[in-house]
Amino acid sequence: MRRFKPQGVHATNGEMIVLDKVTLYRGSKVILDKQSLEIKRGELLYLIGASGAGKSSFLKLLYMDLLPDEGEVQVGEYRSSTIKRKDIPYLRRNLGIVFQEFRLFEDRTVYENIAFVLEVTDVRAKEIPKKVSAALSEVGLSQKRNEYPRNLSGGEQQRVAIARALVREPFVLLADEPTGNLDPEVSLEIMTLLKKISLKGIAVVVVTHDYNIVKQLPSRTLRLKNGVLEDVETSPVQH
Repeated sequence: MRRFKPQGVHATNGEMIVLDKVTLYRGSKVILDKQSLEIKRGELLYLIGASGAGKSSFLKLLYMDLLPDEGEVQVGEYRSSTIKRKDIPYLRRNLGIVFQEFRLFEDRTVYENIAFVLEVTDVRAKEIPKKVSAALSEVGLSQKRNEYPRNLSGGEQQRVAIARALVREPFVLLADEPTGNLDPEVSLEIMTLLKKISLKGIAVVVVTHDYNIVKQLPSRTLRLKNGVLEDVETSPVQH
């Protein structure tokens, strides 16, 4: 990865994401106001904030569905100031993205749902079974490979979505309210899985409104409020 030392940010070996004095507007609303940030390889970062604060817009900056009005976003070797539109799909192939809605194909098996993202990116056919099997093993669903989504619980469907995000071996995983449709016990299981994924060297960014989950599985936490990213102190729930 090309080294990038933006002014005002002390880049270090291993950062996957760097924001350098980024300002973003949505209409007249300021989403980010000259904010700088580093997210390193293997780091799990929570982003919390009130509804409408701009948390999803923050994620869109990282997969460059939005570009900053000022400053620069760097994700891996891709920079918002220089990336060409034709290169954005290549950036996204290096990212895993998980949403609150599972977005699975109901007429395809678990295996076929995961294999699809490899088939459309020209991965060699003989490599696909091994990659899909590895992703299913990672999320603990090897035994469900031939099931259809309708036969899975909500937690299992989200695990399939995570496996689909992992199968291309991304260096960054972005999760937008990944537990929003799940009960508390299953939510904790999903967040524990995302923490395990980060320990393998993937930078994981989780947007969540569920502060209870953050307290049960603490990690670096930022609150987005009035255009500012504020550090939030977290500590484990005492039992």
